[in-house]
Amino acid sequence: MPPKKTATGARKAPTKRKLAEEFPAGEVLTDSAKKQWKLGLPIGQGGFGRLYLADENSSRTIGPDAPYVIKVEPSENGPLFSELKFYMRAAKPDQIQKWSTSHKLKYLGVPRYWGSGLHTKNGNSYRFMVIDRFGQDLQKIFENKGKIFGRTTVLKLSLRLIDILEYIHEHEYVHGDIKASNILVHHKNPDQVFLVDYGLTYRYCPDGVHKEYKEDPRKCHNGTIEFTSIDAHKGVSPSRRGDLEILGYCMIQWLCGKLPWENKLSDPGYVSSSKIRYGDNISELMETCFPGKNKPEEIGKFMEAVKELSYSEKPPYLHLRDILLQGLKSIGSKDDGKLDFSLCENGVVTHNGRKRKLAKVNDNPAEESEEPEVADKKKKSRGRAAKATSSPTAPKGRGRGRGKKK
Repeated sequence: MPPKKTATGARKAPTKRKLAEEFPAGEVLTDSAKKQWKLGLPIGQGGFGRLYLADENSSRTIGPDAPYVIKVEPSENGPLFSELKFYMRAAKPDQIQKWSTSHKLKYLGVPRYWGSGLHTKNGNSYRFMVIDRFGQDLQKIFENKGKIFGRTTVLKLSLRLIDILEYIHEHEYVHGDIKASNILVHHKNPDQVFLVDYGLTYRYCPDGVHKEYKEDPRKCHNGTIEFTSIDAHKGVSPSRRGDLEILGYCMIQWLCGKLPWENKLSDPGYVSSSKIRYGDNISELMETCFPGKNKPEEIGKFMEAVKELSYSEKPPYLHLRDILLQGLKSIGSKDDGKLDFSLCENGVVTHNGRKRKLAKVNDNPAEESEEPEVADKKKKSRGRAAKATSSPTAPKGRGRGRGKKK
């Protein structure tokens, strides 16, 4: 995944990290438990690390059907180390299986951690981590579908994401950066989605003690600017209510194609005040995003429920699921675990027409068949730590947007 640009007025970027050298197919890495892993072909790279297909070490070549991937980065870099802490504490296979069984889930969309270690090559030290292999990310699918998902698909997808968020929240972490590009489809089963990228996870409740609400101007607007929470805009550390607020923004974008503040993502102050304004008036948000009849009322109810949460309050996950399930029922559907992303095996998208052609909105005969207009967008600025800039045209918040802190 390429490094994300910051919005106008952002702080200076940290010192550029060294990119891991490319390893040849067949390279063997030994993890801290002395288990050996064999690399296949590289399948991606970010600003500092590389991603390879992998499998347990054997005499055979690692092919395109490999069940694992290995992330590799120079050991002096920080992001993979931060991500590793989450995986080692909360994503071991037996933990995930135990949770799935006790909560009667067919699967849980958290990548499983299989091992990690250090590897030396050409005098350089590298850190690596072994996790499950996945297919395409949801952002590419979203764009190929004309930047619109059907209501049934969005509600089913969001139910799976609530499952994921409840799990990581109960293991003392919040994600803080939920978005389509961080949601991957299983490489063989298109009905399974997984939330990835735990490099920015925050341990909000270490050893059962919740962190205090504290606004820090140095941390304002952390996250992906169009989705990040009101708390994050104010420099408050991520929280459970923040994760669910972000999910609410994602649902709205997936359903209508565009959030109301997307035209000024380079102005964090405008984005922040817009969210506060609409947070104080969810009805106005719904009317702006879904003008006319046949609004997805469950989305408004979801946002209202999240709005009422205090900073340290445990979310009512069961109630939030019930809101979305009632939405499915209202359009004659149910949660059958099927996701219609028009995928074939291994995450390849199949679609008709040109990439920019708008896909039909409804994937259920009971849904509205009108296709909302989706304007072409300029390349977005996705700052992780941008400073607010004043904007005379930014809408003013009606109050704080967050009535409860603690």
